[in-house]
Amino acid sequence: MITWALGAVLLLSACTTEPTAPPAPPPPGTPALQVQTVAAGLEHPWDVGFLPDGSMLVTERAGRLQLVRDGVTTAVRADLSDVHARGEAGLMGLLVHPDFAGSRQFSTCQAHAQDGRAVDVRVSTWQLSADGASATRVGDPLLSGIPLNPSGRHSGCRLALGPAGELLVATGDTARAGVAQDLGSLGGKTLRADLATGAALPGAPLPEHPYVWTYGHRNLQGVAVRPGSGQVYTAEHGPDVDDEVNLLRAGANYGWDPSQGGTETSYDESVPMTDTARFPDAVAALWSSGDPTEAVSGATFLTGAQWGPLEGGLVVAALKGQQALVLRLDPAGQVSDVVQLPELDGTHGRLRAVQQGPDGALYVTTDNGSGDELLRVTPTGG
Repeated sequence: MITWALGAVLLLSACTTEPTAPPAPPPPGTPALQVQTVAAGLEHPWDVGFLPDGSMLVTERAGRLQLVRDGVTTAVRADLSDVHARGEAGLMGLLVHPDFAGSRQFSTCQAHAQDGRAVDVRVSTWQLSADGASATRVGDPLLSGIPLNPSGRHSGCRLALGPAGELLVATGDTARAGVAQDLGSLGGKTLRADLATGAALPGAPLPEHPYVWTYGHRNLQGVAVRPGSGQVYTAEHGPDVDDEVNLLRAGANYGWDPSQGGTETSYDESVPMTDTARFPDAVAALWSSGDPTEAVSGATFLTGAQWGPLEGGLVVAALKGQQALVLRLDPAGQVSDVVQLPELDGTHGRLRAVQQGPDGALYVTTDNGSGDELLRVTPTGG
């Protein structure tokens, strides 16, 4: 059974550092990168997951699931007729289960509609057929009730496997004033659940709200676990300033409150991303973009000596910034510097997902429209 004790031991550190300096060129010794197109002709690919046979699953926001195998992209037959694909919402995060070799199961996040009416964002579990041609829901929903804005605004959902094998879910605040600070809502939060059953886990930091791990978030887009540490990081959109990367602490408030303590019903985006005046204990951002924003999205860690000085860095994709940033971290999890990858700086447009594959390569999806790509990025000679 997964217990909260392990998570508590691993995630004691809170970040109180000031926003870091602007991105810089790679440090000396950084290898040049080779960027190859693995799949083309995609439409707003949101996430990518890796299967034991070397193939990949890719979600497309419009409500399609693609299998990429040996350079060939094939649509997976799956009943996705209930996907509410509008604005920022649709078929989104993807997590291949660690026991996939036996279970052939994976989970997805989607905006869900019923009878043409937007209902919620939910997590469903699927089983992929032996030939990879079709997928059937086996846990539907695994987790439901995450709020959904019918317009799709701030209704994203990213999945990750937590430090103790639990399901982590990062959600947006639906651009509604009180959601992020409302502990009764699953929006503007990071959530924890049992990956097999979807049940809340014992030892929740906020016992009356057992799914809530952290709150006070605006528009979470990425979540990644630092290998070997148990530290969990998220990437989050700011309004017109201050995108954030945060180091999570169990039960903590990250300070976004456009309701101004419940006094405003309008979505007042002039408030600080981390409002320490209203919430003195709010956790400060590990890194902030300042002005302008980058529209940070997916996040992953680089492992392997082939990455040189970038090894151990947290890669964050940027939509508006059209680049990938690498946050180099010290052992405590603080940012030492932020590096630009010139081979991805404005070269492929908007970048949505970043995931390191089992082959050690960095896989990146573009998010420009109907001509999107899945890219494989490797150090020269890697």
